[in-house]
Amino acid sequence: MSADLLKVRVERRASEAEDICSYELVSADGSPLPAFSAGSHIDVHVGPGLVRQYSLCNPPHETHRYLIGVLRDPASRGGSQGMHENIHSGATLTISAPKNHFPLVEAKRSLLLAGGIGVTPILAMAEALSAQGAPFELHYCARSPERTAFRERIANSPFAAQAHFHYDSGAPEQKLDLAALLAGLDRDTHIYFCGPGGFIDHVKATAAAQNWPEAQLHLEYFGAAAVDTGGDQAFEVKLASSGASYTVPAGVTVMQVLRDAGVFVAASCEQGVCGTCLTRVLEGVPDHRDLYLTEEEQAANDQFTPCCSRSKSATLLLDL
Repeated sequence: MSADLLKVRVERRASEAEDICSYELVSADGSPLPAFSAGSHIDVHVGPGLVRQYSLCNPPHETHRYLIGVLRDPASRGGSQGMHENIHSGATLTISAPKNHFPLVEAKRSLLLAGGIGVTPILAMAEALSAQGAPFELHYCARSPERTAFRERIANSPFAAQAHFHYDSGAPEQKLDLAALLAGLDRDTHIYFCGPGGFIDHVKATAAAQNWPEAQLHLEYFGAAAVDTGGDQAFEVKLASSGASYTVPAGVTVMQVLRDAGVFVAASCEQGVCGTCLTRVLEGVPDHRDLYLTEEEQAANDQFTPCCSRSKSATLLLDL
């Protein structure tokens, strides 16, 4: 097994809300797990060739366990369905060591915004900030109380008074008025938000309308938004190492074409969110459809995500 992979056992699986289960993972050999910081995630090998990323939501000072929360997605491509149907207490899993692309930074004050299952990294942040005695507020938006994961844990936590729940199904007065919330914040506040695409877009647009400093906005997507693929055309990808060329038809990803040709590219989320499959582009202009690269990085056109991005030029020469 690779040095950065770990064997863990599912110590406990629990239902946290409608269609959401938590999994408490402990080291298979009883040794302490690698330390992690708030905002970290792990890659979970759900099945053969099926790797998915899940955020750690337990207090970051813990080294005896990892806790993840998994939403059963009706549009599952195998990950969440595999976790819910096949992974039970006592099961053994292979995972990666924790990685963090969504870290907390030093700030006078923090605002934590969670949408649905996006609460998982936000919850670890709340635990860390609470342990530090740092000022923060948590606002958690969900469809209904029945679909709100970790509600009892938050209500019984040391930061319960700083946590606020907002439900789509509830009365208008309890729904999150984000514009008013941001307008009342000290401009030194750093804002962390995670959730589905619509939630992320709402926070970004509301912050932009108030000219909120971009350097103080920190976000993580939980899945890519739907992309209009109606105008997609076939193109070629060429490998610099061998000179081999492959046609990528409309409706098929570069990743799928390369896999079918026996070309290995590491991948995880396969939605352009995690950056695992990031590949250098030597010639050509990518059609970026990821949520991982910044706008500046996309504009450089020297790398792209073959799991979801395509090409604006007839050919892409890849550093493979």
